[in-house]
Order: sequence, then C-alpha cells, then structure tokens
Amino acid sequence: MGDIDAVRMDDDERDEFLGRSGTGVISLATPGNEPPHSVPVSYGYDPMESVLYFRLSVGPDRTKGELDDREATFVTYGEDDGRWRSVVASGRLVSTTDESVAEETIEGLERTGRIPIVDVFGEPTSEVTFAFYRLDPERFTTRVERPMDP
Repeated sequence: MGDIDAVRMDDDERDEFLGRSGTGVISLATPGNEPPHSVPVSYGYDPMESVLYFRLSVGPDRTKGELDDREATFVTYGEDDGRWRSVVASGRLVSTTDESVAEETIEGLERTGRIPIVDVFGEPTSEVTFAFYRLDPERFTTRVERPMDP
C-alpha cells in the first residue's frame, strides 16, 4: 500500500462515515474572481446512490443566489475511533422538485435517516423558507488520519 492509499478511505468507510448524517460546509461557485459562497449546512447521505441531500434556505433575502445546477463542493469531517476523517464531494446541485429526480429523491431521502436541523439563522427557523437539494458528486476525496505507530 502506497503512502497516499494509507490516508484514503475506501468506499465502504466513506459511506459509513457519511451515513451518520450531520453537518459540514457547502461552497457554491460564484461568477468571475469572486470567492465561493460558503455556508455551514446539515446533510443526509444515501449510500445506495452515493448522493448527498441538503435542506438549504432560499428566498429573495438570501445571498446564495440561484441554486439549481450550481457547481458546489461539500466538506465534512470529524473524529471516529480516535482518528480524524474528512470527505470532500464536488458536483452540481439539483433541485429535488425537478420532475426528473422527484421519485428517486423521495426514495433517497428515506434512506438518509434524518437531516439534522441546525439553527444558524438570525431569525426563527419557522420564518425561514427551505428547499431540498441533492448533490450527486462527480468526485469524492477522502482522508483518514494514519494510526499512530506503537
């Protein structure tokens, strides 16, 4: 096993780590030389389809802009069994209300367990409009901390 393989998770390890659902940061592409729009989010993961689901705030008073078909990168990390792990997923966001993905979205959301509700807004979440989006990653990058030598 090469050095780089020693710090990568295999697909089963990645799916198990992501399958806990939790939080991370999504970064959305912006026009020109603007920095990406990055925000903390909660997510759910469907291991059968390797798809991530997000409950994102939407509306005219939000600064994210249009989300459909937007390039996005999602990062989540945490400690498991005393070792730090991270997953980076890159692809395009797809609205789950799109007729072409609506049925598989319902099935996928059922497989995610639950998407945690995290209140990071300056107003009650009951006053925030949300929509579900999915990220069908074109690429996953995974890392796991090497075990300590005895």
